[in-house]
Amino acid sequence: MSDATRMSANTSNVLSIIMGGGQGTRLFPLTRDRAKPAVPLAGKYRLVDIPISNCINSNLRRIYLLTQFNSASLHRHIAQSYKFDHFSGGFVEILAAEQTFSDASWYQGTADAVRKNLAHFLNHDFDFALILSGDQLYRMDFRHILSQHSVTAADVTVATIPVVRNPAQSLGIMQINAERRITRFIEKPKERDVLDTLRLEKAWYSKLGVEGDQEFFLASMGIYVFNRDTLIKLLDNTHTDFGKHIIPGAIQTHRVFSYVFQGYWEDIGTIRSFFEANLDTSSELPRFNFFDMSAPIFTRPRFLPASKVNGAAIDHAIISDGCIINGATIAHSIVGVRSILNDACKLSRTIMLGCDYYESHDSIQRHESMGTPRIGIGHSTRIENAIIDKNARIGNNCVISPAGKPENADHEYYCIRDGIIIVPKNGVVPHGTVV
Repeated sequence: MSDATRMSANTSNVLSIIMGGGQGTRLFPLTRDRAKPAVPLAGKYRLVDIPISNCINSNLRRIYLLTQFNSASLHRHIAQSYKFDHFSGGFVEILAAEQTFSDASWYQGTADAVRKNLAHFLNHDFDFALILSGDQLYRMDFRHILSQHSVTAADVTVATIPVVRNPAQSLGIMQINAERRITRFIEKPKERDVLDTLRLEKAWYSKLGVEGDQEFFLASMGIYVFNRDTLIKLLDNTHTDFGKHIIPGAIQTHRVFSYVFQGYWEDIGTIRSFFEANLDTSSELPRFNFFDMSAPIFTRPRFLPASKVNGAAIDHAIISDGCIINGATIAHSIVGVRSILNDACKLSRTIMLGCDYYESHDSIQRHESMGTPRIGIGHSTRIENAIIDKNARIGNNCVISPAGKPENADHEYYCIRDGIIIVPKNGVVPHGTVV
């Protein structure tokens, strides 16, 4: 065990800053009505619950969330989920993009977002700033990276993860020396010769705790620790992004080190990555375990009734709170909160994001009189390889599948992204529709 691991980091001098995300165009249409960190995850959570829970489990209780795009539902979730007592000094506070007399522009990137809020951050007494992304799935004790940051007397520490050659071509790759100091950074290296020069030395695997005997490359996780004075100095310019501008420049002028993380990490940047990461949580041995109570994932307490299942067949599925399942067949799927599934419907490799409310009897009758399905999945409907967003109304005797269709397409009732069919939030699929 390394010295950094053995040390108990002082967390009272750390300020955590979570990026609320940009437009999230690669997650459209899930981001049509919500910010990327507010996208539902694993039935009952939101993506933003991951970094906030990692902070709380690491005893980091001063947390800022920087928001800008489609942020109403994200703000509501934070307000309803994270309340600390008056005496702890802890908070999860939202800093929405704002215009001022000195600057009328919106956030132009991660570094620009932090720069525009420096005045708020500097009102606090802190020695280290922990910068986090709001749309990644991982479990990390931040006290380890903070300890290594102190031991190495670093100005900046970048969390990195060993990846193999193929994914390395779409990530920011770091080259380090024997002391873990970063000497080089290349964004998305495609050329084979360039990648060869960035390969991690196998002789260092045991020292860095890297498991396996494959060739590895150290990819940036978008998680940074800055000394207070270093952060102020590195933001004294017009550069807009940490990964593209600030970190590559700092390597030449400051002590920038790599913290090598061993564990599951997924950047939820595309529909495909969102889909696969969600479905994996329903497997017998998921790569990310929500049942690990040594470091629980927190979210909004909804006080919903337990789910009711009437004669269903369920295999490798997650059923969230408050669902009513009548005679359905569910396999390798996620069923979100308040979902209603009717007789003989079949779900396979499907993610239901759930509902925001239970539909009233009057609403059901009114919609049925107009020929519109009630909220939920109608009887004898088959759905596969799909994402059903919140409050969707899917009729009886429907078939929803991307089979035989293009990788990306748009339709009145649905869209297809990365080969996955998506029914958008509040979408309506009429009775008898075959997609």
